[in-house]
Parts: sequence; C-alpha cells; structure tokens
Amino acid sequence: MSFCLTNYKAMNTLPKLLVVFSVLLIVFLSAAFKVQAPASAEKVNWVSIEEAEKLSKKNPRKIFVDVYTDWCGWCKRMDANTFSHPAVAKYLNEKFYSVKFNAEMTGNVIFKDRVYKYSDQYRSNELAVTMLGGKMSYPTVVYLDEKLNVIQPVPGYVDAAEFDKIIHFFGENQHTKMGYEEFQKTYKPRF
Repeated sequence: MSFCLTNYKAMNTLPKLLVVFSVLLIVFLSAAFKVQAPASAEKVNWVSIEEAEKLSKKNPRKIFVDVYTDWCGWCKRMDANTFSHPAVAKYLNEKFYSVKFNAEMTGNVIFKDRVYKYSDQYRSNELAVTMLGGKMSYPTVVYLDEKLNVIQPVPGYVDAAEFDKIIHFFGENQHTKMGYEEFQKTYKPRF
C-alpha cells in the first residue's frame, strides 16, 4: 500500500513541477528575445530647455523636446528602444539640441524670457501645456525651429525606424517643402 501511495504523491507533484518549469521557461525566453536597440557608444546628448535655448542663440539649431512623465511606460520604452539606437542618437546629436522635459515638473522654467510654472489644472508645467497645445499625451516629441518656435508636436510611441524618418523630415527642413506622406516616398531607410 505504501508503494501505491508514494506513486500517487509523485504523480500529484509532477503537474506542479511542470507548471513551475513552464513558467520559468517562458520568463527566460521572454528575456532572451526582448527587442532592444543595438548597444552603442553613441548616446543622445541631453540638455535642459534653458541650456538648449542658450546653445541655439550661439549656434542656431532646431530643438527636439522629449516631453515625458516618470510614470509613462511608453516613454521608458522610447528611451530604451528609440533614443538609444545608434543612428538615431548620432543624427539627433548632429542636427538638434535634444531636451528631456518632464511635463509634471513642479519647478519654474524660464524659456524665451517667460517664466513657466506648474499648473494645477493640467497637473503639468505650463511650458509642457504650451508646447503640447493643451493635449497632454505622453510621450510627445516637440520640434522647435532655430528661432525657438514650435514646428509641430508628434504624440505617441514611435519605434527607431519610424522616428528616423521623422527626425530627417524636420532635420532636413523637408517639412517646409512637402507633407510627411510625400516625404515618406522619397526617404531611404538608414538601418
């Protein structure tokens, strides 16, 4: 009888072990096949909005503003997969002053001789509200021209390949010559 009872316990334990093994296998495979940008020494040179304004006055360049929040998962994913891509980082460093701007920052920001404060109504800094036109969506990338005027905000997560198209559209001033749909027909992928 004890032999049968032992076999019964072993048979009862086997499904539990298979479940644990399956869960561990899924976790391992998920980590192994996680999509990330290639490792690179090239990183985006992030500056504050105030610093970008000063730099742009000395050496005019467009400004790229990544408007994010600390709680935004898609913002973190863009950091990991889009902004860390070597070709994207290289192009941003060549053509733009790149700014990371936490929309929910509570401190004052001085930009274009104006003080922007935290807005309780929007639960965001007034500069973020202004740049996003009150449409508070994260992540949103805002492109400014060399005179610090908003060209266009682009809301939502964008992968590295699509983002490369967008930064070339603005970086090469194609936005002044044609629409984005037309530009996409002429764009040659760089990676």
